[in-house]
Amino acid sequence: YYDVRQAVVALKSSKAAGAKSVADLRKVRLGAQVGTTSLEFINDLVKPETEPAVYQRNDFAKSALKNGQVDAIVVDLPTAFYITGAEVPEAKVVGQFPYSPDNPEQFGLVLDKESTLTPCVSGAVDALRKDGTLAALEKEWLSDAVDAPVLK
Repeated sequence: YYDVRQAVVALKSSKAAGAKSVADLRKVRLGAQVGTTSLEFINDLVKPETEPAVYQRNDFAKSALKNGQVDAIVVDLPTAFYITGAEVPEAKVVGQFPYSPDNPEQFGLVLDKESTLTPCVSGAVDALRKDGTLAALEKEWLSDAVDAPVLK
């Protein structure tokens, strides 16, 4: 129901903090959680010179970032804002990767399999998207997401 992008988080003092493009990220040590689209973005889009560090959980990736074991981590954009706003305030969102309309990544709502609520929830989300409410909520609560530079 909510389209998301992948983003780069780095300590403000890190050499990755000044990255302006995907090419700038190729020379820094990146990390991500195993089995995630974040790791796929590193491998498929960034193609770093150094093999990315891979962690079982984002908590381990955040610890590695704080301890200087990696220069930056890749996570989805809402998670990036939570990390920088609440967990690692000495970090910043360096930028976000371009949106791919051919292969969108989305957050969804989780219901029981074959839930009778699914049509109702889907209809409500579709209506919120159609009347602009989802976009307004994004602007109000994730306004920084609009301002985070897109890394090309």
